[in-house]
Amino acid sequence: MLVLQAIIEGVLVGGFYALMAAGLTLVFGVMDIVNFAIGALIVLGAYLSYSITTHFHIDPFVSLIFTTPLMTALGMFIYVFLIKPIKTNKVVMSLLTMFAVATLIEGILDICYNSGFVQIHASYINNSLRIGKLNFPLIYVLSFLLSAFLLSCLYLVTYRTKFGRSLRASMQNPVAARLVGIDTDRVSMITLGIGIGLAAIGGMIFGTTNAFNASSSYDIISRLLVIVILGGFGSVGGALVAAIFMLVIQDVVAVVWSPVWGSTAFYMILMLVLLVRPQGLFGKKGVRAQ
Repeated sequence: MLVLQAIIEGVLVGGFYALMAAGLTLVFGVMDIVNFAIGALIVLGAYLSYSITTHFHIDPFVSLIFTTPLMTALGMFIYVFLIKPIKTNKVVMSLLTMFAVATLIEGILDICYNSGFVQIHASYINNSLRIGKLNFPLIYVLSFLLSAFLLSCLYLVTYRTKFGRSLRASMQNPVAARLVGIDTDRVSMITLGIGIGLAAIGGMIFGTTNAFNASSSYDIISRLLVIVILGGFGSVGGALVAAIFMLVIQDVVAVVWSPVWGSTAFYMILMLVLLVRPQGLFGKKGVRAQ
């Protein structure tokens, strides 16, 4: 029974990790850079929701009405003023820029909120949903449903809209996309905005399920990188599968063996998979045309 509960909880938690990883893998697919600031941005989203819920007594999910547009705009601002002006050695310089952004955000959060741990609270945070003999935290279920809805919306945008066609063309071959008239700069700006907007949502979920401080970004980015690398850089579907797979394995190992080994298994599986398939489960070999 404990193993079954661990499996279901792994799926629920994996759902919102997949949401956070989707933004990271989309940005890589379009811009060909790893957004090293994603962990700090998720923590920023958590702190914004924490401040809104604490000072204005607004439900954490309602706080997303304010935080998501704000951080989407922040993502577009970062692209226009920090990423787009880079003209030479763009991949490396963009990586360094995002690392600098992460360091700046962490420093500001540490000054504003100190180093103590906080957590987003609501009346239902400690409630559980009972199914037979199994109990599941209600916040996990609500977060999974929100993540599933948003990932479905992201799929529809990517595969059923004109912007989605431009996005996929930019991911596959930026040079060809520009030749047929696609404004790849605009696509990149919107994609980074979407990725950081998803970080706001992921931050709220993370903040309701975990105590956090400014330094929590390191654990988040390490887990997301494992998920994205395992699923295959640029593959949103791969991120979903990898997130659920990894979190289920971690929870099952923690129950059957030890919580310490649960976290270790997270990274051991990555090494084993990459020995067999270096590009990840759903990644493709080769380098894009630039």
